[in-house]
Amino acid sequence: MERLLLFARTVSYLRPNQVFAQVLKRVRPSSRVPPARSVRTRSGVNIGPSPSLCPPVSGDFSFCFLNRTLTFPSSSVDWASPKLPKLWRYNLHYFDYLADPARPDEAKCRLIADWIAKNPIGVGDGWEPYPVSLRIVNWVKFFLRREKPPETAWLDSLWTQAAWLERNLEYHLLANHLFKNAVALVFAGVYFEGPDADRWLRRGWALLRQELAEQFLPDGGHYERSPMYHSICLSDCLDVVNLIERSAAPVAQEDVARLQDTTRAALGYLHDLCLPDGNITLFNDAAFGIAPSPKQIFQYADALLGYEPPRGDKEVEIRSLPASGYYVIRNGGDRMVIDCGSIGPDYQPGHAHCDTLSYELAIDGRRMVVDSGVYDYESSPERAYARSTRAHNTVMVDGVEQSEVWGVFRVARRARPIRASLRRGEDGRVTFDGAHDGYRRLPGRPIHSRTITYDERGEWVIEDRLDGRGEHRLESYVHLHPDFQVVRDERRLTIVTTDGRRSAVVEPLTPCDVRIDRGWYFPEFGMKYEHAVIVFARSHEAPFEVGYRIRKAPMGPEGPRSGGSRWSNR
Repeated sequence: MERLLLFARTVSYLRPNQVFAQVLKRVRPSSRVPPARSVRTRSGVNIGPSPSLCPPVSGDFSFCFLNRTLTFPSSSVDWASPKLPKLWRYNLHYFDYLADPARPDEAKCRLIADWIAKNPIGVGDGWEPYPVSLRIVNWVKFFLRREKPPETAWLDSLWTQAAWLERNLEYHLLANHLFKNAVALVFAGVYFEGPDADRWLRRGWALLRQELAEQFLPDGGHYERSPMYHSICLSDCLDVVNLIERSAAPVAQEDVARLQDTTRAALGYLHDLCLPDGNITLFNDAAFGIAPSPKQIFQYADALLGYEPPRGDKEVEIRSLPASGYYVIRNGGDRMVIDCGSIGPDYQPGHAHCDTLSYELAIDGRRMVVDSGVYDYESSPERAYARSTRAHNTVMVDGVEQSEVWGVFRVARRARPIRASLRRGEDGRVTFDGAHDGYRRLPGRPIHSRTITYDERGEWVIEDRLDGRGEHRLESYVHLHPDFQVVRDERRLTIVTTDGRRSAVVEPLTPCDVRIDRGWYFPEFGMKYEHAVIVFARSHEAPFEVGYRIRKAPMGPEGPRSGGSRWSNR
């Protein structure tokens, strides 16, 4: 019964047309398409360079996805191996590796031919709409950049994939999947010539225009609130700009201008969500190495749009991104990004984590307090941990999750922000104030609110308050990057680098128990590091508070005080 209620609470957020598409997908087989006939490509189509993610591998038929390398015998690629995770197989079908300059052209051609021979229409992972969409874009790019014209069999297959995609758009999932579908239809419509291609271009562009308006928020952020998926969709926007501006495609200039404006806003947003090392924060489903890096994206945008990231001031800067719910405090190499937004669109929160009122913190240019990241998209202990409240720098009440995350991508009841603001006081201090209602389903209907105060001298004060009724247990987590260790002396915790240099001091400000737990850090898919987690815990009658201070220590050769107990991160 509880499982049924959980499922009902999840389905209740779906859109009616989404539910209809879900049912239709299960009762009706994928739409078939007739064989390609008299396929023609459009003249005057071109595309410039774009960033790619091609991990170095040895061998024409070697592949490295999700930090797992596999080499197949020549011309014997197993496109449907059940021994491999589904996301790994997805990557194999994407064909991103066609952009790998180290892989010989002959090997790329043999891979295309092998895929066509072994993947009949509509069968297997390779014919799911998402990998079809990525493969269409990658094949079009490869065909346009290659000196030799594509073989007839390749064009026939590409035409068939586009025709199949048009009949199997992902209205049951929506979000970034439907965005990818739209981009692929635009690419196919621009590349090919004829009535079908014209229809693909019209439909793809109309869908892209619709999804741009819905998926990119007024502050420039992608509405799934994942910096990684923001980077992916932003790269898609740049790819479309790249193709349209170099091709004689019948697209209205006002639509192109709207796409460029959205892209510029998304670039500014990406800049705000980077830490001083130049990489994204890892909120929600985010990891390094899946999307092009911010540096690659900014270079791509500079080549296409003349975009340059804003230069930071030396003084304290604050940025409020209220539509997506992120708030940024930066001062040179010190930076904090706070999450107090919706977990994602109500009808598709599949990439959401229990990270409301969490934060990431860098000191002197180095990540110190980190988000968990993401390890995989399997039904695994790592997946369950990465999405849980205890995996983030926020508060858990009574051992209950902020939002009812379950399965691999599902969420039933979810935390919603009540308020969020970031302001600078007359004394120069910066204060964030936010609250959410994720725990109101508990007895006493508690509300978690958090205040973070920053002093430009290098002090962060984090104060958590639990309002409501009855006795509750509050646990506040602080996850340290694996490059740091914790040294404890009485009630003071010193954060040191692995070579013993002090970086910060952490102190409780209210009565509470302090302990050091172990957690997991997943900066990339398939990568898993153990690290230290400071936990401040208190059981008390509501309302009550728990607070702590993170005070920056001067960097230098000074090590921790002797006599303390050390928890190593390795």
